Amino acid sequence: MKTFRFLDFQVYKDAKIFYKQCVSLTRKFPRDYWELGDQLRRAALSVCLNIAEGSAKYSDRDFKRFIENSLGSINEAVACLDIAFDNELISNNSLSEMKLLGESITKQLGGLSKKLRSSS
Repeated sequence: MKTFRFLDFQVYKDAKIFYKQCVSLTRKFPRDYWELGDQLRRAALSVCLNIAEGSAKYSDRDFKRFIENSLGSINEAVACLDIAFDNELISNNSLSEMKLLGESITKQLGGLSKKLRSSS
């Protein structure tokens, strides 16, 4: 088994970009919205960390569970972005770009989950 195999996954690389962009967006949030910014950053980070942690599991079944957690986290992050948009904290353009990246990550996670399901 290759050590740190998650580093080679495109979905992990894309999730890091998503996280970095979330951090950048939340830096501009007013103090009144610190909870939303914190939740968005934690959800985006959780996508990356679940991919990494799951890749170290010995069974595909265990890895799949972490991929499912990542799917939940990317959905949570996009919900936070939608709420941020509703509260005029981010632009429509930022929301659209982040949703596109989130959709790409969701598709990649779904494909990885399907691959793990077929190999178990």
